[in-house]
Amino acid sequence: MLAVGDTAPDFELLDQHGDSVSLSDYRGQHVVVYFYPRADTPGCTTEACGFRDSWDEFEERDVPVLGISDDPVSDLDKFAEKYDLPFRLLSDEDGEVSERYHSYGEKNMFGNTFDGVFRNTYVVGPDGTIEHVYEGVSPDGHADELLDALAGE
Repeated sequence: MLAVGDTAPDFELLDQHGDSVSLSDYRGQHVVVYFYPRADTPGCTTEACGFRDSWDEFEERDVPVLGISDDPVSDLDKFAEKYDLPFRLLSDEDGEVSERYHSYGEKNMFGNTFDGVFRNTYVVGPDGTIEHVYEGVSPDGHADELLDALAGE
């Protein structure tokens, strides 16, 4: 895992609308970068809807949320539309960005081994350094956990 105080690796990915997004676009403000395994699955939907339901509080604090998975743009667009998600979902199909954030690797499920995205979250500070790290996140209540951490800033 990257640690508090590390420089957050910059990236450029496409969002659910096919628009290019870079972490450096958000320099000067806090930003939540969360990694999730698969759009429109139960845990990922719970987590995303938690951010959606708390969205006004993130906006009041001027804290953008970027969700990253290895889903293609078209799947992210359907996911965002289906659940009315107001934040950007980014497509990291080859897992390169997720890997740089130590959020991609070998997983085991139902006896099958495959590469995939781990459920981790980073809060990046205005200067581009990591301020908070959450590994193996529990989807339920995670948005509130982040808001509490940001309130302590």
